[in-house]
Amino acid sequence: VKDANVRNWLKKLKDVAYDVDDVVDEWNSEKLKSQIEKEQKEARNFPLLKKMRNSISSFTFQTILYYKIASKLSGVNEQLDSIATEKDRYKFGLEKVVEEPRRLITASFIDDEEVYGRCQETEILVNMLVGNNSSGGGLKLPVISIMGMGGIGKTTLAQLVYNHSDVECHFGKRIWICVSDPFDEIRIAKEILEAFKGESSNLVGKDNILQEIRSHVSGKKVLLVLDDVWSEDATRWEQLKTSLKHCSPGSRILITTRNEKVAIIMGTTSSNLFLLNTLSLEECWSLLSRRAYYGRTREESENLDDIGWKIAEKCQGLPLAAKILGGLLRFKRTREQWQNVLDSEMWDIEEAEQDLFPPLFLSYYELPLVLKQCISYCAVFPKGMILRKNELIKLWMAQDYLKGVRCEEMEIVGEEYFDELHMRSFFQDFRGDELDSGIMKYKMHDIIHDFLLALMKTECVMLVNHDSEELKVDLSCESARHGTLIRKEAAPTEPNIFRFRKLRSLLIDSSYHDTSSLRLYLPRLFDQLTCLRTLNLSNGLFRNSIEELPDEIGKLVHLRYLNLKNNKKLKELPESMCGLCNLQTLNLKWCDSLKELPCGIGKIINLRHLENDQTNLSLMAIPKGIGRLTNLQTLSLFVVMGNSDTSSLGDLQNLVHLRGLLKISGLGAVCDVTEAMKAELENKKGLRTLILDFTISKGLMSNRWQRDDGRLLEALRPPPCLEELEIWWYSSPTISANWMMGLTKLSHVSLGYCLHLKSLPPLGKLPSLESLYIGGMSRVEKVSVEFLGVEREEILAPSSSVIAFPSLKHLEFEFSDLEEWEDWMPLTSREEHISIMPRLCSLTINSCPKLKALPCYVLHNTSLKQLNISQSPILSERCRKETGEDWLKISHIPSIMIDSVRIQVNCSSVEEFGVLQFQPLHRNCVLRQVTWDATGKKEGDWSMLCLFVSQDFFLSRRRQVCCTKGYRTKV
Repeated sequence: VKDANVRNWLKKLKDVAYDVDDVVDEWNSEKLKSQIEKEQKEARNFPLLKKMRNSISSFTFQTILYYKIASKLSGVNEQLDSIATEKDRYKFGLEKVVEEPRRLITASFIDDEEVYGRCQETEILVNMLVGNNSSGGGLKLPVISIMGMGGIGKTTLAQLVYNHSDVECHFGKRIWICVSDPFDEIRIAKEILEAFKGESSNLVGKDNILQEIRSHVSGKKVLLVLDDVWSEDATRWEQLKTSLKHCSPGSRILITTRNEKVAIIMGTTSSNLFLLNTLSLEECWSLLSRRAYYGRTREESENLDDIGWKIAEKCQGLPLAAKILGGLLRFKRTREQWQNVLDSEMWDIEEAEQDLFPPLFLSYYELPLVLKQCISYCAVFPKGMILRKNELIKLWMAQDYLKGVRCEEMEIVGEEYFDELHMRSFFQDFRGDELDSGIMKYKMHDIIHDFLLALMKTECVMLVNHDSEELKVDLSCESARHGTLIRKEAAPTEPNIFRFRKLRSLLIDSSYHDTSSLRLYLPRLFDQLTCLRTLNLSNGLFRNSIEELPDEIGKLVHLRYLNLKNNKKLKELPESMCGLCNLQTLNLKWCDSLKELPCGIGKIINLRHLENDQTNLSLMAIPKGIGRLTNLQTLSLFVVMGNSDTSSLGDLQNLVHLRGLLKISGLGAVCDVTEAMKAELENKKGLRTLILDFTISKGLMSNRWQRDDGRLLEALRPPPCLEELEIWWYSSPTISANWMMGLTKLSHVSLGYCLHLKSLPPLGKLPSLESLYIGGMSRVEKVSVEFLGVEREEILAPSSSVIAFPSLKHLEFEFSDLEEWEDWMPLTSREEHISIMPRLCSLTINSCPKLKALPCYVLHNTSLKQLNISQSPILSERCRKETGEDWLKISHIPSIMIDSVRIQVNCSSVEEFGVLQFQPLHRNCVLRQVTWDATGKKEGDWSMLCLFVSQDFFLSRRRQVCCTKGYRTKV
């Protein structure tokens, strides 16, 4: 919106819309609380007189509530009347037609001297188009896509490739089409035809044009570049592509897009999707300085270099930002003027708003309304913050962005929204987790963050207190709805936050200072900021923290998200919290002094995520009533006490929506197996990780003579889709649960401190098992063929193909104290046809003093890459380098560590003096990070670390080398 009057009027309208939403939400909340209290009173079966008193009390309360809500609605209506009057006064017209953002029309021409970097990317793409291995995977007409955010240089790269000499020689015909939006297939078809004929076509009708294209492309090797593609409508593209398929083999289509979904719709395979990264700092500086230093003397330029490099860093590798800021700096003559540009926020620079943000607005403009809400909310986070996908979805949920869309779960809708924004390049992958197939951490490019701040500058406020200065507050932001407080100092600066009475989100960043000083302000905060829907009070990595929450928290009737993570001194939660009937997420991770949850937790009926993992050492029990929370999807820890005053296993029965991780501790106190059967874990289809802890909660006497852990384990049958299973402190001599071998998706198993277990279960039958941990089995004397899970019939049938542990990669007998384990039985001659652990990569043996030898199927395993043996003297002696009895059998293993001493590193990529040489995995391989063990080296020894890169192997923008001693440098 360009007109200031319209912008101010819309702001007023939006403010009132928020107020209306709050009033309606307050009304619904009070109705819900009243209904909960009514049901509880009816369940108590009071005498008639008391029931009458309760009815009168309820009637009085409702009358007061009606008056209170009516009063608020009256005030809202007055504001709406005033806004309507202003609309008539300014003669604002309401139209459905919206002016579309301006879209640039591109051409194939480019000045190479204006481009910095992109040499490696150009070579990769040219090779994908014309190289020997560019067959396109058997596709008739492969589609290669350059994908990235707006302003990253997709069109520039396509122009470089289009004009490359190898490409000119390889293709008989090259055609450049600027597609933009909307995708007009008739216009595109006519432009293709004009490129072949060299003149405008007079043909009319889509079929005639496509037939003509077909005749022209037949037998020709064609490169078609479609720049700036937006449309997700596959039907508009299919017929045009069909007409192009008659060109000769080796033809290619190259597209540029911001949206991965568009690339897939256009027919791009994963191997042909080229994700364009940002420029390096050096390349960004070269691009910026060429423009900024135009017409300056050498002395003038050198005087500005130090500030210029910092401004280049501000561009975060985005070429468009470097161009725009370079053009701006050309007309700034003094250091003070350059410093002013450096100190300014990007969204405060007029040139950035005019030239840098429009391309980003195109991406924003294309989003549906719900996605605009979701991405705009991200302006509340500090710049550069790492975003966790699941947490962000919960924050969107708290703002009702995911409600009422479809009948699906809000979390599923949120995941779809996030994936859509990720595919549209609003989020960037931060790093992957080796234990997780998907990347769950993301970042937002700083320029996108600046753009969102420009959009939300009246709704989002970022407050930083430091050096004991008062927070400076812009009066125009006092009606802000979302705020972040970065506490670089403790008191006395917090009180200024109370000026933002309309806040719906308050994220308090305690990375610099613990939360203990907040206790002085929390009562007032809860009393005054009553519109809050999201409140983050998580602590940093500090031992000190708040110890209790004041009762005033019960006034936050709109609250849906409460994060108390890492408040290590928090001992209890007030009962007033149970009145927060809208609360969806309660994060108590690492609150390891928390002894109990509030007794009335069953009243928080909208609770979906109770994240209480890492509280098992302090949390004594789960209160009764947890079974009423039928919307629960996350319950990280369920503690069993075995008495009538707390929840029992049967209370899990109604929690059918549980997903992810569930740990049940205190199972040693359970004597009634029927309670375990009532839990019906098998019906909780969303569970992926189950941890069963057979210890006894603090304060309870051991009932060892009454326990039957075997029957209890059988009754706790999990769903068949379970992926991880851990069993701790199990006390029966065998594990014979029939359901265990039916878990075909189980990838990880841990068996820990099962002190009475005499033999290991037949885990070799599990087809998907990848990692196995066994520890603390003090009565296990041997590991025999039964551990492999091979049936007698299979042993007696040597012609059959039998594989035990077909997927196992990591096996650990670690910190086990396996004092009695002597024999790991080898195969007999009758069993040698059995294939065992064919994919094993690492084996760890720790604290097994009596173990005599490793079996041959381990010693001769050619897939084994890492062997670690410690505190096992017999094995250590057998595996001693050069002289050990088993040395020749294990010498093929690349990495061997005996008693914490690495006796072998047999890796062809590591040469003398720390020189690392890499060979390409494939032509599109990108090296992102090198890790070097700097043990015994000095910080100044970096000159010894060199990288030799072959011609087909390219370093990405993040040329970072890390070492284990904490030193860092850039290569």
